[in-house]
Amino acid sequence: MKTSSATTRVLCTVFVLSILYACSPAEPPEIAAVSEPASRAVTIMTLNAQNLFDNQDDPNKDDKAYLAAEAKQSDAHIAACNEIEVESWRDECLYLDWTGGAIDYKLGLLSDVIRQVDDGRGPDIIAFQEVENVQILERLRTEFLADAGYGTSILVEGDDLRGIDVAFLSKLPLVGQATLHCIAFEDFPEHAGDTRGVLQATFLLPDGSLLTGFAVHFPAPFLPTQMRIEAYQHLAELRASLPPEHYVFAAGDFNTTSTEDDREKLLEQFARPFWMVAHDDCQGCPGTYYYARDDTWSFLDMILYSPARGAKTTWQIRADSVQIANQIPAQVTPDGTPAHFDLRKRSGVSDHWPLLLTIELTEKQ
Repeated sequence: MKTSSATTRVLCTVFVLSILYACSPAEPPEIAAVSEPASRAVTIMTLNAQNLFDNQDDPNKDDKAYLAAEAKQSDAHIAACNEIEVESWRDECLYLDWTGGAIDYKLGLLSDVIRQVDDGRGPDIIAFQEVENVQILERLRTEFLADAGYGTSILVEGDDLRGIDVAFLSKLPLVGQATLHCIAFEDFPEHAGDTRGVLQATFLLPDGSLLTGFAVHFPAPFLPTQMRIEAYQHLAELRASLPPEHYVFAAGDFNTTSTEDDREKLLEQFARPFWMVAHDDCQGCPGTYYYARDDTWSFLDMILYSPARGAKTTWQIRADSVQIANQIPAQVTPDGTPAHFDLRKRSGVSDHWPLLLTIELTEKQ
């Protein structure tokens, strides 16, 4: 079940969290009791799941490609698919057989990617992109990561036309409620259905400090640069609005290509003045996304970090901890690039590689 897009827009200002329905009015506990990570270190991962969908047709979203083949035989479905201009997307809409077994296969691969961290236990916090709903994230958490210690799935439905949302899984206790901050993009109403909000959640660090995370999925590279600029500015405003004793990170798919960044200096203008850009310290890392058409690498997937300005303790990025998590063979093509998920070939996981870092408690100077 999903809410209508109209209801979702209201919930971009009145935000609630539920493990059953992402826009349910149920109140979560003040601090959800979950297992804690190691007392002096916390790992954070960003993971683009590349279309983690269930196979239930949502009439309010364009999820028609992610249905079982038997549900794709109507003239209306075939006609709608044939309107898609991109051939690979059109073929996916017409022929992808998104059965229960296919979903299990996808969830198993994502579990393998997550479990490559910390000897099978997974990172302490994961920021996801491209997750259809809280139900499919709950399946990953409760069926495939049941022994990993993750607490409540954190996802608030947004307005993206396809229904892909940002989300969190965390082993740290959640403090208060999660909030989805919509970005207006008032000058680009024609692209309103191609954007996601910024999901904010605050977690309790082992020493009692507060860590606020923002899960993001900025407008795609084919959309105007100004839209990404507005997203960066919105994120900076959200960070500035927090109390100074909060530690803060932003993780996700920022959709900033190396070509665009070289031309527009987006990170110099809108990231580095406010944040530590984690991949600046990723030794020997080419990027998390590869564009074959022009043979370029980009860090579309980033983690930004901002230490607390008024805390009694200090959590810093551990030296040499920033890395690309791509040690599962299915993640890598023979050419050494990210292997996109292809159900028919039973190959790949995601066209993005996850990025990972560790923050650790250190003595305050």
